[in-house]
Amino acid sequence: MNDRATDCIGRPPAPPTRRLWIVLVLTGGFMLVEAIGGYLSGSLTLLADAGHMLTDVGAISLTLLTAWIAQRPPDQNKTYGYLRWEILAALINGAALIGIAGWVVVAAIQRLGNPPAIHVGVFLSIAALGLVVNLVGLGLLHGSHQGSLNARGVYLHILSDVLGSIAALAAALVVAFTGWTLADPIISIVLSLLILAGAWRLVRESTDVLLEAVPAHVSLKEVRRCMLSVPGVATIHDLHVWTVTSGMVAMSGHAVVPELDSHPFVLEQIRASMAQLGIGHVTIQLEMQHECLEVAGAAPGRDHHDHSHSHAR
Repeated sequence: MNDRATDCIGRPPAPPTRRLWIVLVLTGGFMLVEAIGGYLSGSLTLLADAGHMLTDVGAISLTLLTAWIAQRPPDQNKTYGYLRWEILAALINGAALIGIAGWVVVAAIQRLGNPPAIHVGVFLSIAALGLVVNLVGLGLLHGSHQGSLNARGVYLHILSDVLGSIAALAAALVVAFTGWTLADPIISIVLSLLILAGAWRLVRESTDVLLEAVPAHVSLKEVRRCMLSVPGVATIHDLHVWTVTSGMVAMSGHAVVPELDSHPFVLEQIRASMAQLGIGHVTIQLEMQHECLEVAGAAPGRDHHDHSHSHAR
């Protein structure tokens, strides 16, 4: 195994660009139809869903842009390349969802006291057509959102659009058959709460990545246990596990060994055990016991960068 540092970076799978373009055209076109229909019919649910679809257009456009940026190779200043743009886009998507959901709740509460008249025919027709359009978009993205946090953000946008269309259709049917116009703002509030739940998860996960938190599917205790189970490893310290971008988990740590002659075996075993935990980017510094004692007892200001550095990739 080659223990030298390398510039190769394993990149996560790119989002489905062609499908995203199709969904972008569908969503952008129907957003205009829904906005006009909501204005003509007086339906807050349609207007709210049109506003939500506006954030979808922005989210998909941002995803396509960041997918292009993220493919730019690393350079001397950005050694990981531009992979983190995906996480920034996901954070913006989640924040936009929270903002639009909050706006809908405020508008719906205002309408509860004085619900306006609604043109049911326009409301019902556009709600039904919206459900079909959003189901087509959801079908195009189904199964392609698992490997990317940003792609999952877009998928959540479209999924919430489907829920919005179902809610709009339900509200239109209630108004059509009962004349109870309060169904429109009430269902809008329910829709907003569903959107908020998905948006909060997206913001939380993207923030964890930016803060370099330990990924949810990785146990730091298990990482330490696997490393200590490798023959020749006495102790572990300065252990860090974080997510670079979706599908790319990195780890670094110091392993103390009695002697460095067996370091190829130790590095290979650590790399293999980390791969089983889903960690593909591994950097290990091997240290001998006496080196650790020297560093611990050294006077302040002494240069401690004379350790042996070995990297397992």
